[in-house]
Amino acid sequence: MGDNGRSDANPWLAGVDGCRAGWIVTFIRASGDELRIRVVPHFAEILGAAENPAIIAVDIPIGLPDRTGYGGRVAENAIRPLLGARQSAVFSVPSRAALAQTDYREACTIALATSDPPRKISKQLFMIAPKIREVDACLRENAAAASRTFEVHPEAAFWRLNGERPLTEPKKVKGRPYEPGLALRRDLLAAAGLPPAALAAAPPPGAAADDLLDALACAAIARRIRAGTAKPFPDPPPADRYGLRMAIWA
Repeated sequence: MGDNGRSDANPWLAGVDGCRAGWIVTFIRASGDELRIRVVPHFAEILGAAENPAIIAVDIPIGLPDRTGYGGRVAENAIRPLLGARQSAVFSVPSRAALAQTDYREACTIALATSDPPRKISKQLFMIAPKIREVDACLRENAAAASRTFEVHPEAAFWRLNGERPLTEPKKVKGRPYEPGLALRRDLLAAAGLPPAALAAAPPPGAAADDLLDALACAAIARRIRAGTAKPFPDPPPADRYGLRMAIWA
């Protein structure tokens, strides 16, 4: 079994979450306990990693609409009702033109003009807009990369791992890590077959404990995608003007 190549019977997969220093990546084999964790500054480094992941499951919006309706894209509206009290973690994605802006007020102006009913871009979503643009640029210019990259939302991932039930505990309270919520998520990841050593590991420099758990949740969904047991929301996924899927997988 080679270390590279997506034709391997047991290829590497990647679960990815944004973090303070860029992206935290959990490279995991499709089966077994072999796993590598690291932080990289640029998403392109994941696409070109030595592990050559067959599937990349990333917590970032992929597929940007020209116009949006109530609540953002169909994808956000499809998963919110499943998440109970956790649905506030699902931000409304505005139009591609709004996300292209680097000034918040200008982004809001364009978001208002390209949504029905008119809605500004949230400050939380605007804060991750540079990462959205980064992934979008990588995937628009590389069809092969787009075909193996899937949008995942950690709360939808944990909903799936929790028997399709919303989690009862948040991972943060007032912006600080909330240990009961983190412990619940560790237990669900362990039950899903994630390596115990990874669940006990300290996050690498530049990432927080909840970033690591979210990246591992994305890795768990990458395994489901590989196995054919993941589902896109909505199903079938629509595509944006560049052919990028607009769906959240769980």
